[in-house]
Amino acid sequence: MNVEIRQLRCLVAVMDAGSFTDAAIELGVSQAAVSRSVSTLESTLGVRLLRRTTRSVSPTSAGAPVLARARRLLADLESLIQDAVTGHDRLRIGYAWSAVGRHTVALQRQWAAERPDTDVQLVRNNSASAGLAEGSCELAILRNTPDPRRFESVIVGLERRYCVMATDDALARRRSVVLADFAGRTLGIDRRTGTTTGELWAGRSGPSKIVDTLDIDDWLGLIAAGGMVGMTTEATAALHRRPGVAYRLVRDAPPVAVHLAWWRDEPPPATPAVVELLTRLYREA
Repeated sequence: MNVEIRQLRCLVAVMDAGSFTDAAIELGVSQAAVSRSVSTLESTLGVRLLRRTTRSVSPTSAGAPVLARARRLLADLESLIQDAVTGHDRLRIGYAWSAVGRHTVALQRQWAAERPDTDVQLVRNNSASAGLAEGSCELAILRNTPDPRRFESVIVGLERRYCVMATDDALARRRSVVLADFAGRTLGIDRRTGTTTGELWAGRSGPSKIVDTLDIDDWLGLIAAGGMVGMTTEATAALHRRPGVAYRLVRDAPPVAVHLAWWRDEPPPATPAVVELLTRLYREA
């Protein structure tokens, strides 16, 4: 069985671009070449990887894991080339919204001072695995427990929860709030990466309406407009200050565990050092 790098590049490009035509433009080859590469890959693997319609392209159930692994392999290849050229190792740490909050700069500076031979890059990816499953990072900062069948993880710290509201909201006049203050309100959440669920109000009155959002900028914009409130961790409050938006501590909400995760079969060599540094930063806060 012979799978070629160019075939994997074409597969990923088709999904990222949304069509064979756009993928061909992105790769600088003909549409026929892209289609031929993907078809050859499907024949080699013996499975159909993409579901094609006149308007869209999507992965099949068999294609989704192949696509995720292809991203990881291409990312590893890119990292190998860069390391060979620069003589430095590179470690990418993914996150969805707020990295490690107020500890973010300290993480970058202390790592650079203590381990100058390994470059750490923080990569934002608003997916459930913060880019780990997609292959855009080797480690990921998560605030939900990752799938233990695929990933190893360790808790490096805890973060308090904050209510987020427009600055002219009545709640903004308080120094802190409680969970009962969300009763009857419209609550904005991100189901993919967020930490707020209805379980927080088990046995008590909670929000009357849930609004789904997909990006922190959209979420903050809707809150600033006064259409809803939100709940997040102190990391967001530290990194995403915005005119028209106020953050208030939720006194009776349980803290959120911050996980550092990696693929079970591919732990980066620098993992113990990252765990030690992050744990130290959270402990010293």
